[in-house]
Amino acid sequence: MADRKATLTVDGLEKPIELPVYSGTAGPDVIDVRGLGAEGLFTFDPGFMATSSCESAITYIDGGKGVLLHRGYPIEQLAEHSNFVEMSYMLLFGELPTEAQYKDFEARVRTHTMVHEQLANFFKGFRRDAHPMSILCGVVGGLAAFYHDHLDITKQEDREISAIRLIAKMPTIAAMSHKYNIGQPFNYPRNDLNYAENFLYMMFSNPCEPYEINPVYAKAMDRIFMLHADHEQNASTSTVRLAGSTGANPFACISSGIAALWGPAHGGANEAVLNMLDEIGDDSEDNIQRFIDRAKDKDDPFKLMGFGHRVYRNFDPRAKVMKETCDEVLAELGLGDDPQLKIAKRLEQIALEDEYFIERKLYPNVDFYSGIILKAMGIPTNMFTVIFAVSRTIGWISHWNEMISESYKIGRPRQMYIGHTQRDYPAE
Repeated sequence: MADRKATLTVDGLEKPIELPVYSGTAGPDVIDVRGLGAEGLFTFDPGFMATSSCESAITYIDGGKGVLLHRGYPIEQLAEHSNFVEMSYMLLFGELPTEAQYKDFEARVRTHTMVHEQLANFFKGFRRDAHPMSILCGVVGGLAAFYHDHLDITKQEDREISAIRLIAKMPTIAAMSHKYNIGQPFNYPRNDLNYAENFLYMMFSNPCEPYEINPVYAKAMDRIFMLHADHEQNASTSTVRLAGSTGANPFACISSGIAALWGPAHGGANEAVLNMLDEIGDDSEDNIQRFIDRAKDKDDPFKLMGFGHRVYRNFDPRAKVMKETCDEVLAELGLGDDPQLKIAKRLEQIALEDEYFIERKLYPNVDFYSGIILKAMGIPTNMFTVIFAVSRTIGWISHWNEMISESYKIGRPRQMYIGHTQRDYPAE
């Protein structure tokens, strides 16, 4: 029960409307506006800038303070002390695992990395030059045709099995999408490797020569997975929840999340960073300054990609960790003379020192650093958003499971209609 109420006075109504006010464990209070429908009123909030669509105990963001908590744990502490598999358990089940729980969960994920052999035939239906995200979206949606033995979403056991299958198989499908795109044979996963190592092996190994996994790369990839794992009710997570509210199977729901993530304003942001660096091209100081000036000109369409964030009004806490990882990878590779990376480092320096960017809090975000890391590691640009999808799968499936585990209603947003009122079809 709400112990406070908001009173809304509307011209034309005989009496004010009382609306309950609720408080979560953190964050802004919320006004329950569900009662407005009975009064013939809807709220109007394009982009859902001030709308809480659900209750959730998974992730909390304080954009003003630059805080990101997963199940109450700061992302900085998780990145330092945990790993992606342990974090996945926590997001899905709510608590950090005991040693025995971790070993069991890790083993279950590791032994579900193989995909059905007939799934390889699915890939043959795509053009060889198809974007890996289009392949990923289609193949993941088709998993329900191969793994339909545990699709009763009312059963906790079935939801758990589907979740583990998705977490385990996404890196395999992602790597297969890359291999198909470049015309190389698929690699089977190896159960002797950890999650990040296995993904790198499937991405880069080929039958002609042995592939040695660089531990710096593996650590960087694990952190990229962790730092992109969940981010509250963003566009793709909200899409997964909306699809899930219809009772759709989890594979279809995750496929819908992949489709939403594909947009350049969402998951494609780190790919856009590399495209921006390509557009800048010349790493000379005068040329870089020219593009900085363009970014400051409100009449110029050019934008610095990878700077600032819709939610964070301070430094993106994930970017702090990603910057450390970026420095480690670049030091390992010795790429100080790479023109594109020199442009990126100079842009970073300017954004952290120039008053224009400091006043507007346009700091480098997680997409800026992850794009640089992935490029330095030799991962093609068209795989950047695919890797984001691999990371975010645990967040999507955790939110889906949270919603299905409780009472929920099918999502049905309303609108403010601005079209014609009723009119008659022209008589002959």
